[in-house]
Formats: sequence, C-alpha cells, structure tokens
Amino acid sequence: MSATPIPRTLSMTLYGDLDSTTIKEMPIGRKPVKTEIVFDSTIDIAYQTIEQEIQAGRQAYIIYPLVEKSETIDAKSAVEHYESLKSEIFPDYSCGLLHGQMPWHEKEQVMKAFKNKEYQILISTTVIEVGIDIPNATVILIENAERFGLAQLHQLRGRVGRNDLQSTCFLATKDHFRFHINKQKSEDVQLERASAIARLTTMISTNDGFQIAEADMKLRGPGDIMGTRQSGIPKFLFIDLINDSDLIEHCKKTAEQIIEQDPQLRLPHHSLIRNEYERLRMSDTFFMNIA
Repeated sequence: MSATPIPRTLSMTLYGDLDSTTIKEMPIGRKPVKTEIVFDSTIDIAYQTIEQEIQAGRQAYIIYPLVEKSETIDAKSAVEHYESLKSEIFPDYSCGLLHGQMPWHEKEQVMKAFKNKEYQILISTTVIEVGIDIPNATVILIENAERFGLAQLHQLRGRVGRNDLQSTCFLATKDHFRFHINKQKSEDVQLERASAIARLTTMISTNDGFQIAEADMKLRGPGDIMGTRQSGIPKFLFIDLINDSDLIEHCKKTAEQIIEQDPQLRLPHHSLIRNEYERLRMSDTFFMNIA
C-alpha cells in the first residue's frame, strides 16, 4: 500500500500479479497545492508569501537538502541558513530548526512546539517528508529543489494543503536553470540538468501523484522487480512500460485466461507458448527477455 506512488510500485501494478485500488479523490474541502518555481534571484517572492501567511496566522516550512554545509556538495544546508533566516530574513517571527542528526527527543520537542504554534517557521531537512500533519502550515519553500526526486518533492509538498485553505509550494533552484525552464527544452543542456528541469516542470504541471509516478518512471526507470536496483530502465526488447501500458494490461488478462483454462499448457493450440516458455525458463536472461 503506497500513499505516494513510485516507479517501482507503478511498474509492479502494470505487469505484476497484483490487484490495485486507486484513490484519486482529495479529502473533502481540500484544495490542490499551488506550485511555483523561484530562483535564487527571485527568492524574495517566496519570502513575501511566507510573511503574508504568517501575518494571517499560518505557519511555514523551509526545507534544505543538507544538514550542514558541505565542501564537496554544492547545495544549501539547514544549519548554515538557520541563523540568517532567523536574524536577517524573518527577525520578527519565531523560527525552529529540525534535522535528522538531532537526538530523537529534541526532534520530538521541536515538532510539538511547531504544532503548538510556538514556531511560525520550521527550518528543516527532509526529515519532515512523511508522518507530519500540521493543518495550519500553508506554505513550503524547498531549497535546491533540483536535487530532489519527484516522489520526494511530492511527499514534501504534501506537508501543506492539509486544510481547506489555499496552500503554496515554492521550488527554489539556481538561476542557471531559469532560461531552460522558461524555454522548456534546450539541446545543449546536459542530461542531469535536463532531468532536473523535467522534474521541476512536472511538479508545477500537476498535483496528481500517479502522473508524477509515470513521469518519474520515464525519467529514471522502475529498477528491478526481481532484483535490488531501485532505478534504471529494464532491458525489455519490445515493451515500453509507459506507452504500452494498454498492451501490457491486455496481455496480462489474456495470460490469466490461458492459465485458468489450461494451467499446464497441454492443449495443442498452446504448444508454441509452452515451448517458448520452456526455452526462456532455461535461459539466464528469462526475466530480461520475457517482454
């Protein structure tokens, strides 16, 4: 059971022996979260919205990918920016700090204080990704959003919009992404940067977790169903898991009917299927070539 669909789960439901129930309706009264991209040079847009929401009695999250500044990773950190946010950007509001390196009792204390509205802004890492339900929080700013995967961004966005008020998610990224996001595509963009752009534009185009999972599967693949790889495109010869989903579903139903009618494949008109199955079963590349 998955609240946030991920490529691996999605691919298992496409051609695995699984029954699935899809719940696409939002809880009554909730509104889709408005998602916007901001850049380092336009980050004040997000800060202004945070201040407006706080003045209206709401709360906000600001998320960073790192706990502390790294010499090797070019990304912002929660500890590094906590002091400047508290003293320079939001000096009139109470800010809390939360990250995974804190002792469990300190993390629990910070979350209780935020829930009790002792903090108006929670500066955190992705430790708040799941299990956090603060209905009064209506805005989230995710710094270095290009570094996160789609499923993670969708989970983080889900920390707001948990009431009947309009909530906003800001995806902050570097200025050098600005031209390419505005142009949607560019042939000279490196593959990693192109993938990051695709993730960000997907997030602003939909709140549907299933569409996000499909986009995620196209970008990084579902990995191995029978193995340990968590990403990568399966080396199928003829099947595209996304574009051929209708064909996969048809084949799956047909195979189920054949197995139900002739589980041992002994009927004459099933001899070709039986021979091909036996050939593939003896092959080391059985799961690779079965599609």
